[in-house]
Amino acid sequence: MRRLNERSALIRTIKQLGIKNIQVIRYAYGLVVETTRRKNLIDKVVNVVIYPKKIGDFPLGIQSFLRLYVYQTRVVKNCKKINLIEAENIANLGRSILGWQSLREIEQYLGFLLTCSLSSITESVNEIEAISLETYNPTWFVEYCFKLFGPNEAEKFLHASLIPPPNYLRVNTLMAAEDETISKLEALGFKLEKTKQLNCTYQVLESKKPLNTFSILKEGVIYVQDKASCFAAIAANPAPKNVVFDICAAPGAKTTFLAQLMKNEGAIYSLDFSSKRMKTWQKETRRMGAKICTPIITDTRISIPIDQQADIVVLDPPCTSTGVFAKQPSAKWRLSSNSIQNMVKIQLKMIDNCAGKVVNGGVLTYSTCSITEEENEGVIEQFLKEHSEFSLIDIAPKIGVPGLRGLTQCQRLYPHIHNCNGFFIAKMKKQN
Repeated sequence: MRRLNERSALIRTIKQLGIKNIQVIRYAYGLVVETTRRKNLIDKVVNVVIYPKKIGDFPLGIQSFLRLYVYQTRVVKNCKKINLIEAENIANLGRSILGWQSLREIEQYLGFLLTCSLSSITESVNEIEAISLETYNPTWFVEYCFKLFGPNEAEKFLHASLIPPPNYLRVNTLMAAEDETISKLEALGFKLEKTKQLNCTYQVLESKKPLNTFSILKEGVIYVQDKASCFAAIAANPAPKNVVFDICAAPGAKTTFLAQLMKNEGAIYSLDFSSKRMKTWQKETRRMGAKICTPIITDTRISIPIDQQADIVVLDPPCTSTGVFAKQPSAKWRLSSNSIQNMVKIQLKMIDNCAGKVVNGGVLTYSTCSITEEENEGVIEQFLKEHSEFSLIDIAPKIGVPGLRGLTQCQRLYPHIHNCNGFFIAKMKKQN
């Protein structure tokens, strides 16, 4: 369970408990995500109150209860109001789920957690830890961002990463004309804004209901896809009749957009290691009417088992996901500074295997949803040193800021500048 993200853990719990009420599920998901987002602040408060013990000394069920208790009674209320009835109700609920004997060891702390001064706790720390608690980020990541961006830009980035970026829709022209779909969406109460320079991409300014409750989503005429992810497919610039390799393709966002840009003419070979994720890929390609796609389950760290070359290879390797902490807050608590180098090793293996699969004159694009220098410019620098037949080329459109380390033809996107996930993309052409 420790390795599951918020969504996967909730889905498993819903199935186990047989919960079908959509409102209950939605509330539970929000509660889990927002508690997880603030895990370092909540744990700091708990550890101060229960000292010399630590929250990690207790079973997982007790840890989860303490975090939810502090979040609901203190953080939600901004620590200004104390609701004794609510606190007692939460405690009773904890007893009914975990058993009164399990909670007996921490009962003595609940009153102190309800009345302790959070400001005195957060004021007694150094600058890095203060920003860490303020922006709900690991201290190692705050230090990393300070070194990478400088203090001012780092704080802007970290604060922007508190808030999930807006929803974006990609209109699928394989299933219906773009203007027809937009008219349907507007009739359903959507307010949309076209994203400049990105084909078929719209920001959702307003909708009457959550996106996943609309039947139009099941019809395959739209795909909920972040602006940065749409940019990755557009930057590859596939044409009809091209042969494209989509590496790390599941769950299918890139594949279906590539097929759309190719007007369902040509061939896309979609490779991924996870058979479970590829089942989702199959559902998505069917839903979106992408008919030129072939799924291949394989470990591309080892090889790319296709006996031909591609006009375009699109690689979106596993990464630390430091650009999407706002949407996936649990990811940041699973990482450490060592995680970056571990990912770099995987990324270098994958991109090396991609090199021989690009035809002469063809293109290799590399993208991650990470903002770290090592996983992005560092990987590209190393790759170009070992593969002199490749060279960086400009990416169109230019919607990001230039890459670091002088790799200005690469582009970076940031939540505080571009109102989307943090992202990196490089595009290279192969020539003899």
